[in-house]
Amino acid sequence: MNTYQLKVALAQISPVWLNKEQTKAKIKTYISEAGAQDCDLVVFGEGLLPGYPFWLSITNGSAFNDKIQKEIHAHYIRASIQIEAGELDDICTLARQHQIAIYLGIIERAQNRGGHSLYCSLVYIDAAGEIQSVHRKLQPTYEERLTWSPGDGHGLRVHPLKGFMVGGLNCWENWMPLTRTALYGLGENLHIAVWPGSERNTIDITRFIAVEARSYVVSVSGLMTVDDFPKDTPHLAQILKNAPDVLANGGSCIAAPDGQWLIAPVTDKETLLTATLDIKSVWEERQNFDATGHYSRPDVTQLVLNRERQGVVKVVE
Repeated sequence: MNTYQLKVALAQISPVWLNKEQTKAKIKTYISEAGAQDCDLVVFGEGLLPGYPFWLSITNGSAFNDKIQKEIHAHYIRASIQIEAGELDDICTLARQHQIAIYLGIIERAQNRGGHSLYCSLVYIDAAGEIQSVHRKLQPTYEERLTWSPGDGHGLRVHPLKGFMVGGLNCWENWMPLTRTALYGLGENLHIAVWPGSERNTIDITRFIAVEARSYVVSVSGLMTVDDFPKDTPHLAQILKNAPDVLANGGSCIAAPDGQWLIAPVTDKETLLTATLDIKSVWEERQNFDATGHYSRPDVTQLVLNRERQGVVKVVE
């Protein structure tokens, strides 16, 4: 492949909801498929492993000290991912085998925060199979705050990949102008936006970021229908009572640095979308606008980025 080009894959799939082993098996199938197509990068949706907390808005998730909410939340904790325990090791091995980088949305049970609270995290695994960053979503959105904890800036990083600099954000973080700017200033020219799913989220912001950043923007969403809830889900009848038939319809897409669609939003089907990106298109669009380069005024406005990993306990031996 041309040294200025990068082949990317967008894995738009549904989880085996809150079954992390079966969801991982599905993820690995799509990694292998992307590897077989000589892709350099494959991206999965927000919180895909093991799934988005769809129950909150349809089961009175804000009810305080409610037994139903406690039991579903406990089920969610049990299904979450502990990176320190090696629960992504098999995915890292597969990345190394196929020499493919991966962005994967997970629900993380972070050891450095006591091992019980949950974070919506975006993990970047490089083509050597090494985890290079774990970005915990800075601000869970609305009802998400009932089950996810706020993250920190530790994972706001960009990574070199075949001539590109790639960075990523979770869902509505993509609407946070200072957070986007932090990645732009670090040199990002390929922006990854991951979502639980729905075209309404991706159709506007994907093209907007592309025009603002003069970068490629890859938006990857999940899927979820009422048929995707396993039969052993706690309080399944209560969840399904008010659930729409389609909870997330996808909407994965790619915008070019001029804001035009490379792949317009795709909905309502599991698929592996692929495209080849050319860095020269970034260079062309940066000629007249570069948000943190020649079109910035750091003598007037500057951004401070705190990348310290937040924790309650500092151990001094």
